[in-house]
Amino acid sequence: MIKLAIFDIDFTLTRRETLMELFRYVMKKNLKNIRYIPRAIYCGVMYGLKFYDEKRVKEGFLKFLDGVDEADLAIIVKDFYENRLTNILYADAINTIRKLKREGYLIYLISASPEFYLNEFYNIKEVDKIIGTKFSFKEGKFIRRMDGANCKGEEKVRRLKEELSKEGLEVDFKNSIMYSDSMSDKPLFDLVGKPYLINYKKGHPDIEVLTWK
Repeated sequence: MIKLAIFDIDFTLTRRETLMELFRYVMKKNLKNIRYIPRAIYCGVMYGLKFYDEKRVKEGFLKFLDGVDEADLAIIVKDFYENRLTNILYADAINTIRKLKREGYLIYLISASPEFYLNEFYNIKEVDKIIGTKFSFKEGKFIRRMDGANCKGEEKVRRLKEELSKEGLEVDFKNSIMYSDSMSDKPLFDLVGKPYLINYKKGHPDIEVLTWK
């Protein structure tokens, strides 16, 4: 049986929220994209008022990439990873990934953020699997429609088990590890024997809190 080391991404591997960083990055690359700022603010307000769920917010927010050719999007996210994402990684997170890989764990990154840019984290050679929220392409163009459910909470567990089944892997969950900054990942915490909260300000009576920089 294999052992997993599972990592959330936003505020666990990275110091900032990656989708917002992508938005800022694209704005800076082309100032014409500032026209999407009011939509982004509107989506945030509607989510705060509970008129939009996370799926609708993400589909609305990603308007700034709507209709982008798949090949062009690949260039954008590669550039984004190399010039932005690599600069906001916690060194402690990367060191932990490397240590656990040497100890024989499979490294899984599971996040609610869009998979189309999270896949760039395969550039970290120790990473074995990335699972994120999927979005659709039509006739070679990005159409900002979520493909399936938002990869959060129980959906993370479902997606993980789906991938493990596809690959025919049996997991020793009792000796597997989960790292996240948020209790929204409780379903994954409950799945493993060694859960850790990252930079969690409130503290937790049952889960050890680690401080990463």
